[in-house]
Amino acid sequence: MHLLLRPLVVALTLSVGMAWAGDFEDGLAAYQKQKFPVALQKFKRAAAKGSPGAQFYLGVMYGLGEGVERDPALEVSWYRLAAERGLAVAQFNLGNAYSNGQSVPQDEVEAVRWYQRAAEQGFAAAQFSMGNAYVSGRGTRQDLAEALAWYRMSAVQGYAPAQFNLGYLYDSGQGVQPDHAEAVHWYRLAAQQGDPDAQLGLGNAYRKGQGVEQDDLQAARWYTLSAEQGLAVAQYNTAIAWARGQGVAQDPAEAVRWFKMAAVQGHGSAQLNLGMSYFSGQGVARDLVRAHMWLHLAAASGDKEAARSEALVAAEMTPGQIESARRLASEWQARTARAPR
Repeated sequence: MHLLLRPLVVALTLSVGMAWAGDFEDGLAAYQKQKFPVALQKFKRAAAKGSPGAQFYLGVMYGLGEGVERDPALEVSWYRLAAERGLAVAQFNLGNAYSNGQSVPQDEVEAVRWYQRAAEQGFAAAQFSMGNAYVSGRGTRQDLAEALAWYRMSAVQGYAPAQFNLGYLYDSGQGVQPDHAEAVHWYRLAAQQGDPDAQLGLGNAYRKGQGVEQDDLQAARWYTLSAEQGLAVAQYNTAIAWARGQGVAQDPAEAVRWFKMAAVQGHGSAQLNLGMSYFSGQGVARDLVRAHMWLHLAAASGDKEAARSEALVAAEMTPGQIESARRLASEWQARTARAPR
């Protein structure tokens, strides 16, 4: 998890009446107008007088390189000062620094210690991180019931990632008795905030009729919303809906478009379906070379059906076409291996 920076900097409460209040207020006004040199000066004066808000903002500025050279070590040192004075967002960021090993030795136990201090103040993102720690057992014992409790505290504050994770625990029956209706409740709250995983989960619920009345139209709607945000499995599910006419008018060309989006992200089943679309000419011009390429990529991930289909396609190809297909597949693998993650 990255340090939490800009999304939270405007949420700090001014410490009116404290010795640093004037400098902090002036720094905040300058910061919001992007007058970073002035903000830096004012925040440093307030920080020297003990303002945790100013200390936090200095961490933000050094982290983002606003008016100063980026300096992750100074960023973390300012967060520490603010965290030790009890500022929850700084405690959360310091926890992230220990979790990521940013300018401090990676230490999951120390990360959890700072997450917990922020979480106990009601900081939703830290409560979510506590839930994650209890799910994974990183930095603390594995305890799904405890994870459920932390996720719930965060979820009731409207934190979408926690709402999704809480829904998933109810859906899968981890740490709690399975309750698909309760899962749908939490999925929906997160999905309405635009969480792509929750939109996918809600789509699955409508498709299967679990926790909600079965409805292909709603399933396709939520799959598409998730797919439009780039979630490969949702793109694949959207493609299947178009290919089969489930909740949408059957359209092989639209199915191919979504299969392709998922396939380029390495989704094996999408690669298989895209390859077979090129082989059959459904929704796209028939192209044996492209068919073989995508089936070869799917087969390389261990898909036995793709391997059988690849052999079927190869039986209709010339040696030169097979060589071209394998070259295209190798080039695609090389490009994706170099792509930033």
